[in-house]
Amino acid sequence: MKEKIIRVISEFNSELKLQGFKAFQIESDSNETRTYSRKEFYKICLTTGKSKIHYSDKTFEQEGTILFFGNPHIPYSWETISTTYVGYTILFSADFFKNSERSESLQQSSFFKIGGTPVLKITSEQRDFLNTIFQKMIAEQESDYLYKDELIRNYISLIIHESLKMEPSENYEQNKNASSRLTSVFLELLERQFPIETTANPLQLKTAQHYAQRLNVHINYLNRAVKEVTGKSTTAHITERIITEAKALLLHTDWGISEIAYALGFEYPTYFNNFFKKQTGTNPKSFRLTEV
Repeated sequence: MKEKIIRVISEFNSELKLQGFKAFQIESDSNETRTYSRKEFYKICLTTGKSKIHYSDKTFEQEGTILFFGNPHIPYSWETISTTYVGYTILFSADFFKNSERSESLQQSSFFKIGGTPVLKITSEQRDFLNTIFQKMIAEQESDYLYKDELIRNYISLIIHESLKMEPSENYEQNKNASSRLTSVFLELLERQFPIETTANPLQLKTAQHYAQRLNVHINYLNRAVKEVTGKSTTAHITERIITEAKALLLHTDWGISEIAYALGFEYPTYFNNFFKKQTGTNPKSFRLTEV
């Protein structure tokens, strides 16, 4: 059996910090696995072939042409299965896109959100159209055009909007009232607490009350708004996000259980063990051993 090649795909981090954007073509890429890591950039891939994508604690097996949306806050890896794998990739920092007045489309896109599906199936007609956009971005990054950054942001925005048009409208919602606006702010604040990169900076906002205080609203008002818009309680969202982060830390760091417990805001490892087992049905040590 041919040994799989391990390739780290975070090598653009330092370059993106300076320029904020990178576009390139994916060549034939057989039997390769990219390592699962936390990155500092958003990623959009248009690829044709068969692959297995490990995204947070989920796995998506895909064949044909897909669009993949990578969030810097959600670790993922990519395993190429087919002998031929081609397409395009763009990487961009949040700061690069925030300079655009159209950045709201990035924040509202369900493809980049926790709990969303980061993969979109693409038809041959859609692929031809998107190929052109990716090719324009690759060409533009090498040009001397004074406003090429803004032009590239427009291309990114176009891809996101085209993707939203392909997605069923019920999968995302507009902020039309006070409850949905507050819920959107809460979910954004929740997501900003992650990823946990070091035990020296443990999770600070751990309860619904903490979030209500930070948002300067009454806890009952926050709970009512979040439940009305999402169908789940504020505490349920916080719990699910902490569990997602716990699984990522257990699987993709060498931190001890007690270190992870502290990083996630638990005063004692026993509290973390009980919390994790209640939510998943197993304890952290068993989960780490089973999944590795």
